[in-house]
Order: sequence, then structure tokens, then C-alpha cells
Amino acid sequence: MAGGGRTRGCEHWSGVRDRTAHRAAGAQPAPRASGASHQNPALPRGRSPPAPPVERFFAALSGGRVQLSAVLVPSLVLHTTGARSGLIRDVPLMYTPDGQGRAIVAGTNFAGERHPAWTTNLLAHPDAAITVRGRRMLVHATVIPDDERETVWARIEAQWPGYRAYERESHRTVRLFRLQPVLRHAATAGWEPDPTE
Repeated sequence: MAGGGRTRGCEHWSGVRDRTAHRAAGAQPAPRASGASHQNPALPRGRSPPAPPVERFFAALSGGRVQLSAVLVPSLVLHTTGARSGLIRDVPLMYTPDGQGRAIVAGTNFAGERHPAWTTNLLAHPDAAITVRGRRMLVHATVIPDDERETVWARIEAQWPGYRAYERESHRTVRLFRLQPVLRHAATAGWEPDPTE
């Protein structure tokens, strides 16, 4: 998961860079990533994950769509509905398995001062979808309650040691979500992402 010895994770998979700023800098947007994602073994014990500057470098080159640490930990693509636009937004994230098919994702945003946009989207529209190893499924997101945060962080750091350093450096409470697979969304049965987005 996600946060040298700093770690980056479930941003878990997190923190897509501002594409507008990226393009304004003269960089070309990276080709749209495929929705398919593959799952990889957890980071071996004793091996340090890439330092944040390295992650930021790859994120900048790819417009936020390539995460170096994604090759080291389980990965997914999260499909959310934009809080303001109502459009479908895709973001690659790292995640921590939580049993019974559930996944935990953390909005570390490279220790940035602001919460990543995808976390705001989930707060506004908790019904979402994920693609894992080429398989797409509907999920319902819930915020990890305060009394579970320590336990969840321990689970995350068992997979990605030191990841919580991102929270300390950001001086904010990182949003943690549990993604629960569902057969259909109660309010939006049949919801499908727009393939043109």
C-alpha cells in the first residue's frame, strides 16, 4: 500500500496530479491507460518502497496515470462519479485486501496538503466501480470510522511499512475508505462508466 524510506500507496493507489497544471507546463498528456490492472505480491519484508520524489517524477511524466509502486503492490482502477461534474473519473490506486473481497484505499496524495479528488468523489457518490486484473465490479465505499483507523493503518503498514508517514507529513487526516463489492447499486442499478470519458 501506499506512503528515502517513505512510502506511497493505495493511492493506494492515490493522487492524480492536476492535469490542467500538467498541460500548462507544456507536457503532453499520457495515452489513456487501459482499465485492466493486475495484482502483484505485497512488498517483500525489509524492502523499501520508492521515495515520494521518484513517485512524483513518474506521476508527472504520465499525467498521474503511472505509479512506480503499482508494480510492487496490489493495484486497481477506481471508477468514480465526479462530485461537481457528474462525469465518470478513473484513477489507478494501490489497495490493501480487507477480506471477503473488500479493499482498503487511502487518500495520501503524496503527502499533499489537499485531499485527492477521488476521495471527494466517493464522499459525494459512494457507489462506484473498480477494475482489478481486468475484471470490473461494482462497489460501495464507506469511510473508515475513527475507532477502526488504527487497526486499518496497521493492516496497511503490514503490507507497506512506513506508509502512514504520508499522513504525518501532510498535516491532515488521510481519508481511508473500505470498498465493498455489491451486486448492484441501490440507487443506480445498471450504472456503467462512459467509455468515451
